[in-house]
Amino acid sequence: MKTEDKKLDEIRHSLAHLLAAAVLDEFPDTLLGIGPTIDNGFYYDLKFKKPISPEILKSLEEKIRRYIKASLPFSGEKITSTKAKKLFKDQPFKLELINEFSKEGKDLTIYHTWSKEKNIHLGKHVTCNMSHSACFIDLCRGGHVKNTSEINPDGFKLSHLAGAYWRGDEKNPQLTRIYGLAFKTKKELDEYIEMFEEAKRRDHKKLGYELDLFTFSNLVGAGFPLFTPRGTIVRDLLDSFVWELRREAGYERVDIPHITKKELYETSGHWEKFQDELFKIKTREGHFFAMKPMNCPHHAQIYARKQQSYRDLPQRYASTTKVYRDEQTGELSGLARVRSITQDDAHVFCRLNQVEEEIGKIWHIIDTFYGSFGFELNVRLSLRDEKQKEKYLGSDESWKKAEKALKKIMEDKKAFDKDRVDIGGAAFYGPKIDFTAKDSIGREWQIATIQLDVNQPERFDLSCINEKGGKERIVMIHAAIMGSIERFMATLIEHTAGLFPLWLAPTQIRILPISDKFTKYAESIKEELQSHNLRVDLPSADETLGKRIRQSEIEKIPYIIVVGEKEQKEKNISIRSLVSKEQNTETLKDFIEKTEKLIKEKKS
Repeated sequence: MKTEDKKLDEIRHSLAHLLAAAVLDEFPDTLLGIGPTIDNGFYYDLKFKKPISPEILKSLEEKIRRYIKASLPFSGEKITSTKAKKLFKDQPFKLELINEFSKEGKDLTIYHTWSKEKNIHLGKHVTCNMSHSACFIDLCRGGHVKNTSEINPDGFKLSHLAGAYWRGDEKNPQLTRIYGLAFKTKKELDEYIEMFEEAKRRDHKKLGYELDLFTFSNLVGAGFPLFTPRGTIVRDLLDSFVWELRREAGYERVDIPHITKKELYETSGHWEKFQDELFKIKTREGHFFAMKPMNCPHHAQIYARKQQSYRDLPQRYASTTKVYRDEQTGELSGLARVRSITQDDAHVFCRLNQVEEEIGKIWHIIDTFYGSFGFELNVRLSLRDEKQKEKYLGSDESWKKAEKALKKIMEDKKAFDKDRVDIGGAAFYGPKIDFTAKDSIGREWQIATIQLDVNQPERFDLSCINEKGGKERIVMIHAAIMGSIERFMATLIEHTAGLFPLWLAPTQIRILPISDKFTKYAESIKEELQSHNLRVDLPSADETLGKRIRQSEIEKIPYIIVVGEKEQKEKNISIRSLVSKEQNTETLKDFIEKTEKLIKEKKS
């Protein structure tokens, strides 16, 4: 973590403690959960005796600002589990954590925040065995600022309340989560709040409904989106774009079933890691199957159907198909987190000396695809956590070989940054290159990944016959360009505010006759546009022209053609562009040529 990032994290962590202290001062019987930092600030999970309303946030903010201005110190102390249990004897959630940490042999650390001022109340005025009048203690590993004077009192804001199950398990008690935004300066906070308000206007759940792209049904179930005709056009076009790029790189399409015997995932190693997240099926004959949560073991079986020669490599398989994961209800969010996930998945089976070239091809596809939408890409290397090797499959030797290969590729592309190495971010079967994209309002999204897998080829005994006639172990490269079509659509809707580029818009052109008198001319234009495979509609002229134009703008139609007496007489069209806001008059032939060129070039 960079120094400036570390400092901001310490500020946010300290504010979480101050929030808990303020809550206990206001509501002494509150039970404390946990208070971690997050990307834009912090939160604290709490169990109140009675429900609280958002109005209380202002009062809590004022208390926290008093703590900050009082220059309260923070200090850490390692303690035994016996002492910790005494300190937190009235806090059952903390006791649960203490018992868990003790069983795992983890150190216990508490952090004190104390005040000498008699008018500063911290929580229940817990005695710290120090000569200070009031003290708040929390179970925490740190880090924190040394003193609250390091926190800008105008750089934070308590933003909202939410419900959250203790430790994310719906079988546990439901707590109240208080969220806070926190930055080093008021300017940064204000800029984030402005961006957040813009993000609400761009929310894909809101725009997806308004643009009639997808829906959810209580009868189908949460997390299973249903795509409308308009939304299906967008999905299919995105998938076709990725396939065009893959086809040029030598990929071949394959098709696989949606369910499988659990033995497939036991062999691959997925069962041990993910069995609780799988949808399981028991047949009337007593057979046990699982809905597939990923596609790589299936593709491995296609490779394994016959003995391959080194001359046959690389083998590149691609299939766009659904996978299914039993996500918890509270984690579902529109298209961004679903239970049925459409992956534009592909796997390359190759020799180790072919990895660099194959990853270069995938990298080019990623650059081309995301570049067409104006995303700014960043790259990081995700490696295994050497301190938690039990979480990963494979030998030390195979991991070192794979990690070295990916690092060299990134260095050769001048994309390696030691500050963007994610220790512990690797897949359980291999390291990966992760791509993130900054959208039009500055938010960073996790998008594509390239994963190098040396473990599944070992587990499935995948090999080729080399030049000497011997068996040679191959490697496997995983690459989903969009990751999931659902999540990418959510990102794209918010990135574009629903105004898709012309080639992707479900309706590219809308024709609006000034009155019914010009409907026949409008219909002839529609027929000509459709003959060139343009997506065009001609709604009835029940409303005024002004209302129809406004409705077309709400629906984000890229081009509006208005026809009246002048256009009919001169045999041309009047065009309004939603992107440029320009209005021009030109011939239908010229408009079609220009539009087809923009679509071919994937431009608006």
